[in-house]
Amino acid sequence: MAPAAITLAADAPKLSAANTGFMLICSALVLLMTPGLAFFYGGMVRVKSTLNMLMMSFISIGIVTILWVLYGFSIAFGTDKGSLIGWTSDFVGLSGIDKGDLWGTYNIPVLAFMVFQMMFAIITPALISGAIADRVKFSAWALFVALWATIVYFPVAHWVWGEGGWAFDLGVIDFAGGTAVHINAGAAALGVILVIGKRVGFKKDPMRPHSLPLVMLGAGLLWFGWFGFNAGSWLGNDDGVGSLMFVNTQVATAAAMLAWLIYEKIRHGAFTTLGAASGAVAGLVAITPSGGAVTPIGAIAVGAIAGLLCAMAVGLKYKFGYDDSLDVVGVHMVGGVIGSLLIGFFASGKGQSDAQGLFYGGGLDQFWKQCAGVFAVLAYSLVASAILAFLLDKTIGMRVSEDDEIAGIDQAEHAETAYDFSGAGGGAARTSVPAGVGGASKKVDA
Repeated sequence: MAPAAITLAADAPKLSAANTGFMLICSALVLLMTPGLAFFYGGMVRVKSTLNMLMMSFISIGIVTILWVLYGFSIAFGTDKGSLIGWTSDFVGLSGIDKGDLWGTYNIPVLAFMVFQMMFAIITPALISGAIADRVKFSAWALFVALWATIVYFPVAHWVWGEGGWAFDLGVIDFAGGTAVHINAGAAALGVILVIGKRVGFKKDPMRPHSLPLVMLGAGLLWFGWFGFNAGSWLGNDDGVGSLMFVNTQVATAAAMLAWLIYEKIRHGAFTTLGAASGAVAGLVAITPSGGAVTPIGAIAVGAIAGLLCAMAVGLKYKFGYDDSLDVVGVHMVGGVIGSLLIGFFASGKGQSDAQGLFYGGGLDQFWKQCAGVFAVLAYSLVASAILAFLLDKTIGMRVSEDDEIAGIDQAEHAETAYDFSGAGGGAARTSVPAGVGGASKKVDA
């Protein structure tokens, strides 16, 4: 995703209606991923936390959209300042951008590039929410999103994609967000949960997903939207790289899903719908940084490796005792690390650049570059996020009370419940509440 400085339309290539339309469609697809994520996470929690999980994603759309327009785009993609952040006053509030201004040497408007990148900024903090399900005050979460986007996401996006950013200049390959999005969010999730602690009943209560159909719906929407997320990151269709990324996104995701299911069958004796959905997301995460650099066969390898290793990684929370509610660390952080580092082995030199990995005769040069980007982002996000969570916890408090957590965060924080069975039978009929919805099945007055 190569950024560039603003260029007036008179001095730049003629606007391409085809590429501009493609980018606007891709922007809409990436936005769809955030409601998809809400359904994915919402189905994985217990019934009493469903609405809170949905709202934690939706509030990110509101907060980050405004911050991105006010100053986020300027920090991420403005003129470089010391290889760490950007700043261009014309980008502040979009005050100096005309509808006819093109993005550098690309033939799409600055506004099209800006809104596409906005959608990345929106979903990244939303990803974190799955790790802290059931136990965080909604007001504290909203403030965390605003602070985290400003202090962590906007600068890291500049490092990786901004012209002059240190990782960009080093040659770290991140086609669509392995470091800036997935490792960034996964490491942040780990930092926050180490501060706020475990859910009441962790390792004791089953805490099973309340609606696997919602999980599958969410995974399907994510898979669909991810084509815009990945293929759109080349900013056009003039040379075929976007098409390569589209193909690699599909095949890596399929391979990861199959690998996860095979591991699950061998390890646990069953092919589960949750495993299929989680495996697909692991593959999508891993191919995000690497899909423009590898061949379709390489993408199958990336997906299969990620599916297997992420399936193994989700169990680490029980071994080490950190409560990653919905496996954000195990899927997004681990998947992002795997996909980013495998570029150093599978980069073919025939995709987005001529950089070659170890298996294509390039030695380990690219691998070490990938290591630098991966572990710098991981460390920065982990530490900064933990500090933010600690400060919020010691001031306004991050967690709801134990009583509210046990009774249900939906009612405590939103004064609503996800499912209302009061009229299920009509009139004064008597009906049954299914097992898992508020406890064991029992007769109630409808």
